Amino acid sequence: MKVLVVGGAGYIGSVTVEQLLEHDHEVIVLDNLCRGHKEAVSIKAKFVQGDMGNVDDLNAIFGAEKIDAVMHFGALSLVGQSVEQPALYFKNNVTNGITLLDTMLAHGVKKFVFSSTAAVYGEPHSSPITEDFPLVPTSPYGDSKLAFEKILKWYANAYGLMYAALRYFNVAGATETAGEEHDPETHLIPIVLQVARGERSHVTIFGDDYPTADGTGIRDYIHVKDLADAHLRAVEALKHPGQSSVYNLGSGTGFSVNQIIEAALKVTGKPIPTKIGPRRAGDPSTLVASSQKIQEELGWKPQFGSLDTIIGDAWNWHQKNPKGYHREQAHV
Repeated sequence: MKVLVVGGAGYIGSVTVEQLLEHDHEVIVLDNLCRGHKEAVSIKAKFVQGDMGNVDDLNAIFGAEKIDAVMHFGALSLVGQSVEQPALYFKNNVTNGITLLDTMLAHGVKKFVFSSTAAVYGEPHSSPITEDFPLVPTSPYGDSKLAFEKILKWYANAYGLMYAALRYFNVAGATETAGEEHDPETHLIPIVLQVARGERSHVTIFGDDYPTADGTGIRDYIHVKDLADAHLRAVEALKHPGQSSVYNLGSGTGFSVNQIIEAALKVTGKPIPTKIGPRRAGDPSTLVASSQKIQEELGWKPQFGSLDTIIGDAWNWHQKNPKGYHREQAHV
């Protein structure tokens, strides 16, 4: 297939591009580089700098290339920022997403894989979370993703769109060439590794009195290579007009904050000072997703699920790229 990867210069998108190429698919990447890095995009992919909300940018690609499928990683994803700037999130994640859908359908392209989020569940009543749990997001970010999922459902019904929406919590790890670099960094594992590298003084643990084995919150973590594999399987499984699937992706068990820090100590051999802070409002004790459905239907199973592997791969990438993508190098 020839696949258009929107947001393919971002962390998850760039790793998915690698896997698509490894499985002999042709790849075109569209990214406006507001969060992504051109250097993360494989030289084997065609890169176009543009915006999914710009019809001219999209028409230029669909007019010049015979696209078979679209993967969408182009959403904004910072929960805190979404609360402060909901208009930005609904415009990009919903309005611009509709522009992408309408343009691809106008060019006869009907296969679509959406990188969604387990934030659509809000604060679930229990774990592990399955796809039939109530959908009650607690942020504009989660609401924007849920709104787009609803749009996909109605587009499949009316226009024969074939889609899969993949919901997941925390992603970490790296490949040999692609790793995680955000500014600002808000994710636990990269923050822990920044402390190990001496870029931060400590890790703040927000609450150590949760009803868990060690008192710290438990979250789901998935290796970015496993996540990319799930997207690959999802797009290859789209066969029938109107086909729609929603899948959770997760470990099924989860890891506590203390377990993450202990694993990082083991992997890095560096001191990782911690401080205990108050619980954050709305933080549940445990958030873990069940991936039983995608395992049964698509044969997906995490291959890199151990903490040592997830953290070790991330650590190795940062050791080789101490300045991240800010290096004198063009198009890896």
